[in-house]
Amino acid sequence: MAIETWQIDSTHSSIGFTVRHMVVAKVHGRFTGYEGKAFLNGGEFTSASAEVKIDAATIDTQVEARDNHLRSPDFFDVGAFPRIIFRSKKVEAAGKDRYRVVGDLTVKDVTREVELETEFLGRVTDPFGIERLAFSASTSIERKDFGLTWNKALETGGVLVGERVDITLDVQVVKAAAEQAA
Repeated sequence: MAIETWQIDSTHSSIGFTVRHMVVAKVHGRFTGYEGKAFLNGGEFTSASAEVKIDAATIDTQVEARDNHLRSPDFFDVGAFPRIIFRSKKVEAAGKDRYRVVGDLTVKDVTREVELETEFLGRVTDPFGIERLAFSASTSIERKDFGLTWNKALETGGVLVGERVDITLDVQVVKAAAEQAA
């Protein structure tokens, strides 16, 4: 079977994160600008590969001042490092409709291997004849491993921003237009 190209449908997908704030609370955020492709060999996901490019400047935590700080050299430095990139290296079966997607995540020119716990949610043809696949994935990273080290100590102990960042992806992909027509 030929390799199929699938593209992220960003209107039906989300890339989000959660990080501890002042030890006791969590801040939720997302990126609103991204693109990505998956390359599938029919229904065999263990031979699949994927690449996702995120526009770091599209970070959105619903607080403009915080978002501007996250875009600054203290964090993502979007002027120098405009993209966050994930490239898969392998996909392993992990149970019924479950997979471990191992790949390289690059933030601020620092690349580290990460593992995404991934669930295949299904395949469907929408009312317009477009084939869709849906996946949900999650991972956790230590932000300092990617050069995101800014922090402030709290008088009561602990730090302002937690070290662990939980990342979630809910993604729909559509078969590339040229392959839909074939």
